[in-house]
Amino acid sequence: MKYVIVGGVAGGASAAARLRRLDETAEIVLFEKGEYISYANCGLPYYIGGVIEERERLFVQTPESFYARFRVEVRVKSEVKRIDAEAKRVTVSDLNSGKTYEESYDKLILSPGAEPVRPPLEGIGEEGIFTLRNVADTDRIKSWADSRNVRRAVVVGAGFIGLEMAENLHRRGIQVTVVEMADQVMTPVDFEVAAVVHQHFKVKGVGLLLQEAVAAFRREKEGLEVVLKSGKSLTADLVILSIGVRPDVRLAKEAGLKIGELGGIQVNEYLQTSHPDIYAVGDAVEFRNPVSGRSGLSFLAGPANKQGRICADNVVSGNHRKYTGSIGTAIAKVFDLTVGTTGLSAKLLSRFEIPFQEAIVHAGSHAGYYPGAIPMTLKINFSPENGRLLGAQVVGYEGADKRLEMMAAVLRSGGTIYDLAELEHAYAPPFSSAKDPVNMIGFVADNLLSGIVKSIGWKELQTMDKSRITLINVCSEEECALNTIEGAVNIPLPELRERLGGVPADKPVVVFCAVGLRGYIASRILKQRGYEVYNLTGGLKTYEAVTAIQNNVISEQGAEEKDSLSPENVKGERKMVLDACGLQCPGPVMRLKSSMEQLVAGEQLEITATDAGFAKDVQSWARMTGNRLVELRQDKGVITALLEKKGGESPVISPSGGDGKTIVVFSDSLDKALASFVIANGAAATGRKVTMFFTFWGLNVIKRKPDVPVKKDSLGKMFGMMLPSGSRKLKLSKMNMGGLGSRMMRNIMGRKNIDSLESLIQQAQKNGIEFIACQMSMDVMGIKAEELLEGVRIGGVATYLERAEESNVNLFI
Repeated sequence: MKYVIVGGVAGGASAAARLRRLDETAEIVLFEKGEYISYANCGLPYYIGGVIEERERLFVQTPESFYARFRVEVRVKSEVKRIDAEAKRVTVSDLNSGKTYEESYDKLILSPGAEPVRPPLEGIGEEGIFTLRNVADTDRIKSWADSRNVRRAVVVGAGFIGLEMAENLHRRGIQVTVVEMADQVMTPVDFEVAAVVHQHFKVKGVGLLLQEAVAAFRREKEGLEVVLKSGKSLTADLVILSIGVRPDVRLAKEAGLKIGELGGIQVNEYLQTSHPDIYAVGDAVEFRNPVSGRSGLSFLAGPANKQGRICADNVVSGNHRKYTGSIGTAIAKVFDLTVGTTGLSAKLLSRFEIPFQEAIVHAGSHAGYYPGAIPMTLKINFSPENGRLLGAQVVGYEGADKRLEMMAAVLRSGGTIYDLAELEHAYAPPFSSAKDPVNMIGFVADNLLSGIVKSIGWKELQTMDKSRITLINVCSEEECALNTIEGAVNIPLPELRERLGGVPADKPVVVFCAVGLRGYIASRILKQRGYEVYNLTGGLKTYEAVTAIQNNVISEQGAEEKDSLSPENVKGERKMVLDACGLQCPGPVMRLKSSMEQLVAGEQLEITATDAGFAKDVQSWARMTGNRLVELRQDKGVITALLEKKGGESPVISPSGGDGKTIVVFSDSLDKALASFVIANGAAATGRKVTMFFTFWGLNVIKRKPDVPVKKDSLGKMFGMMLPSGSRKLKLSKMNMGGLGSRMMRNIMGRKNIDSLESLIQQAQKNGIEFIACQMSMDVMGIKAEELLEGVRIGGVATYLERAEESNVNLFI
């Protein structure tokens, strides 16, 4: 028996090795157009970037080693030009000698692979423009980068290979910009996952231009001009085309073999083509996707190797082993991130009109109390009818690959969300949690499917008329001050049951928190009290990622400008080290606040955290509190911030005088009093010293309840009868309507869950705001100290002026 294989690498070489193991006496000939028959195709970008230093490590087998082990005759630099299926002969061109000859076969296996797409653009043939598909391409790119002063590179296409090339060119110190026609990178994953990658580009200083297409390439004096259809242009010394690949089916088509609807060689479940003596494997094959039931293509090494083995079994022993298809499990390293997918994305499910629901969880790589837990995001798509798992994705750092493989195993077996929930995993604190993230996303999906909770996606929320819903942020006040969604009211989860009176029952409620867990608990509280309530899928973490600016435009001068928060700016001594890794928001900020309170001016605190939002939160917190953010860096999901206690030298806040706030409250109108305390509490929340000076009518705002026994003269009693007896008796400055306006105002505030004036006053006292009552005004109006709230100081104009000297803001209300 004589077997001929066209094409090496994954599919062809695997088939050849298996053929020999099954049939020791057969004649096996493998033709390969290139110089190499079996090499690490997926390692090529890492050789260009210098991660793989030795070129020889790319090669799995050479023609000589392959023959020595398997007695397979390998003919490299030999291109098969034609197949005569009826005569069972192939025409071969020896690319070294230029001679053409014919070779007979009994069974033929095609493994021609795929070819990169090169669109017919103006200037596409200019020097410095490359595609990456094989070792020869790799050598050309590396030689160009090594021999030229390459400072700027443009990668066209943001698929898996494009992003791997961007990372490795960046590793060489090259300024890189990725241009992608779609609205996201890595189209096999959903936008919620891709958005995390987009934000990571900003951390790494790599350019990203989405929804942009290349119109032309032009050689200019300063380099290669990459002209975009939008009219913008980029200058590059090196361009990588990673637009995509398509099955190489020229030989098959000319031989009369059936080509599928997607352009691949159509094969049956035995990997047999439309001709009984010709089989096909690898990237050129089109086969039914086991999830969608529709034709699909797979440009992955794993399926190609498996196909090679199955195909050889059927060629030698007759069609008895079935290939069941690829579910498209793929993974990539994108700088520090790990991004992976299996099954079908939401886009494909929508295109195929397959009903689905989505679930998103944010969880740690292992138990949060064990050091080094790093967050990851999991997303699944599943059938609303029976919970069958249709697709799963993950983005994160440590442990992301393990979770992808766990979900892929369930999906491959036709499993459901209930299988995810019940999946048994190896647990110890350094490796996982007792309830693994995969279990957790199964729990979330189960809750959705059973109707225990309803969810709402970020797109739906964005387009929703906010006046028709009540949007509630159930995070703590500290978290809400740092980040929230416009139009949301803040009711911290522990207070929700006591504040239900302020939540309207006549319209839907949408709740959210940082990652979704507290939102779920709030949903259960509200649902069981009769509310129509929805929890925001993925919480604020997902919402913030998808609604942020996705592009990252970098200057021609370079992406890596010197960071003002670099280590050389450190002046203080490191006093405290705080590990907040594994804590979700607001944990890191709360730990930071309490720890900083233990330091004295000039001392420093280094905090590490893995909550992705902490990088933004710590900058806001430092600005608000006046503490100095000395250094901020991110590495593989771990955020490290070095802060110096306020009071020392600070590049962030350098006031010429004090930074306190002074507010003179002259009016006793309800609306103006509300404004006074809203401003005062906001200032106090940033750590500023706030003084409120109450004079004349403003004294009525801080009166006690009217049952305080006070001795007054006749004039004082007369004033007491005419003036409001406390904050609850204040009127509006306009539209009071005999007190109806103020009652309406308080009613609306209650319905919209806005703090009352009395609540704001209590908050102000709790926040340490200083209340000073004007002695002269008290004397004129007959108001006694016993009538005022506890804690109010009595002072005069000198006291006020002293506070004003210490302030950089002075308001008169």
